[in-house]
Amino acid sequence: MSEAEQIIRIAARGDGVTAGGTHVAGGVTGDALLPDGSLERGPHHVDPPCRHFERCGGCQLQRMDEDILAEFVRSRVANAAEGQGLPTDIVTPAYLSPPKSRRRATLHAINGGGRPVIGFREARSHQVVDLKECHVLAPELFTLVEPLRQLLSHWPGKYACDIDLACAEQGVACDIRKLTFEGLDQTQALLDFAQGEGLTRLTIDQGYGTEAIWEPEPVSIDLGGISVGFPAGAFLQATADGEAALVGAAREWLGDCARIADLFSGLGTFAFALRDGAKIDAYEASRDSSLACLLASRRRQAGVEAHHRDLFRNPLRAGELAPFDGVVLDPPRAGAKEQVGQLAASAVPRIVYVSCNPQSWAKDAKVLVEGGYELREIRPVGQFRWSTHVELVSFFERRE
Repeated sequence: MSEAEQIIRIAARGDGVTAGGTHVAGGVTGDALLPDGSLERGPHHVDPPCRHFERCGGCQLQRMDEDILAEFVRSRVANAAEGQGLPTDIVTPAYLSPPKSRRRATLHAINGGGRPVIGFREARSHQVVDLKECHVLAPELFTLVEPLRQLLSHWPGKYACDIDLACAEQGVACDIRKLTFEGLDQTQALLDFAQGEGLTRLTIDQGYGTEAIWEPEPVSIDLGGISVGFPAGAFLQATADGEAALVGAAREWLGDCARIADLFSGLGTFAFALRDGAKIDAYEASRDSSLACLLASRRRQAGVEAHHRDLFRNPLRAGELAPFDGVVLDPPRAGAKEQVGQLAASAVPRIVYVSCNPQSWAKDAKVLVEGGYELREIRPVGQFRWSTHVELVSFFERRE
């Protein structure tokens, strides 16, 4: 390399890429790769706010300013669409969740016989970074890290457990998996921790199923103004504002529909938000989530009918979709190949597809377009700030 090469974009895993195609770890759009292999910072390269950056696998993009971060999120979605021959001029600017807004997360705790280590794993490694600060977690979640260290510092033997934290209406729910306990002393330590930290729930899964240690009142989350029971392990959008962005798009595009099917509905994030003036049928494979949705709807007479159904093995057929004038679906990362095939063969006028994986979404979107739908708009959403994990919400209308 005889002269400096400017970095012109960010690759999917967060590396900078020069015009010549060279990948540069730590590079940002506008930086220059010098002939000696060093990096000269450009106008969009900033100091990462967190001391753990580059070790912690929770963030990959803290060295970018807001403009480049937003463009990265948008380009991930646009590139996925382009790869399947879908239009990219309908991709809007990205929405980004602010720092310290993540309301759910899974931390890992390990003990090799010494001091507990609690945090996120390093990138592509099972090593755990011992968190001293975090700029993505909501403060009420991060403040539990040190008390968890204190709790586990007295735990006998070796362990490697997962700690699910989530902000509920009543406070923070803490669900610990792969941690064994026995006897009155350990049980009392868990109770003292839960009470002392004001947890709304503490559960332990020793490998035989979830066991409630502390739950003074039923735990719930607010979805569309309805309090819905929140079972341990149930899905919750990563940030409240990110959820609002996704839900707002669905309301905008399906707000005047009379009957809507919510597919892969979880606890009813979209179902309850869309219920005003519409009859909603919510389909979900998780029995606990489907039951929580059903009970909440009946308790408040919210007009949401919940159905326990595995849409991977038993998708709604085109004929079953006939009564609906709108569909919203939010499948797991793998996408919804079988269900999308039935949607493509249906006559549903409008479809809102929410996705946490632009690549699987693009494949499904192509099927819908080939089946007679027009892709009207795509909105990228960066709920997982400073991460390469990207989400989107998209709108399809059946061509006449």
